[in-house]
Amino acid sequence: MSFLLKLLFPFALLYAFITSFRTFLYKKGILKRHRFNLPTIVVGNLSVGGTGKTPMVEYLINLLRPKYALATLSRGYKRQSKGFVLANKQTLMPEIGDEPFQYHHKFTDIVVAVDNKRVNGIQQILKQKPSTQVVILDDAYQHLALKAGLYILLTQYNDFFYDDYILPCGKLRELRSAYKRADIILVTKCPKDLSKENQLDITKKLNLQPGQLSFFTYIEFSKIAKNKTSSISLDEFTAQDFIMVAGIAKPQSFFDHLKKPHTICMSFKDHHNFTQKDIEQILHQANHKKIITTEKDYVRLKDLIPCEQLYYLPIQSSFIANGQDFDKTILNYVGTSTTNG
Repeated sequence: MSFLLKLLFPFALLYAFITSFRTFLYKKGILKRHRFNLPTIVVGNLSVGGTGKTPMVEYLINLLRPKYALATLSRGYKRQSKGFVLANKQTLMPEIGDEPFQYHHKFTDIVVAVDNKRVNGIQQILKQKPSTQVVILDDAYQHLALKAGLYILLTQYNDFFYDDYILPCGKLRELRSAYKRADIILVTKCPKDLSKENQLDITKKLNLQPGQLSFFTYIEFSKIAKNKTSSISLDEFTAQDFIMVAGIAKPQSFFDHLKKPHTICMSFKDHHNFTQKDIEQILHQANHKKIITTEKDYVRLKDLIPCEQLYYLPIQSSFIANGQDFDKTILNYVGTSTTNG
């Protein structure tokens, strides 16, 4: 163990005790858990950031919205509002945060809401939008006051929870054993050609519990770069000089997908609120060249950079194999669920 880990170890023990004791209180019923009489799906992780929750939430939205009246509920990280907020046509990104605004901007036929307190959030959604049939909760795996009907746990390829440590020694929000709460474990951001042998080896290390399912997904990049007024084929876009900008947790795969030997890649911290100084720096680096960013960053940058100069590259979660089984599991749960248990 390195000196730094030894130094942090007592704090990790304290954090582990606090999170475990909290879980114990909920498990024993000392702290109340709330259930709702409609399907509730949690998409979350054990690690801090960067596992691909947003594309998976969008995958679920696309799967379910043809049949059901959907709502998404997030905490709205770094938003400038407080309490419960239900998005409407006048809602601006700072009011609900970048990820919820992306859902709101992209899927105009669903309910998008934010609330730090997920139980209150669902109650308000049902009060204000009583026709809601399914609620998808973004990043609520540690929100134990809610007893959801289905838990989907994400762990990133080559950054697995089973190889990690609890904060501050590692990046885990709670002990590894918390994976046992999940109904489905998704290994995300895999190489598209990940072999069956490697999948089997990872599955063994996941140590699946009875009834748990696991799947492997990869990030599929669009072949079209877009902005709010136009689109351009990626081949045509990359045939010219451009710069890349990202303010997400792990931008390297985005950069690697597009960059050329001399492409300028500007990286900012996750959920970064771009300042006027940042914009000036980006425009200076671009020097009138086109700028491409992630879809999440685009909702924060689109009103700050000239439209004709700024583009984003859409992504989606795709399954290496057995995607139909995943879809069937979700659709069966939603179709047959009347109460959560």
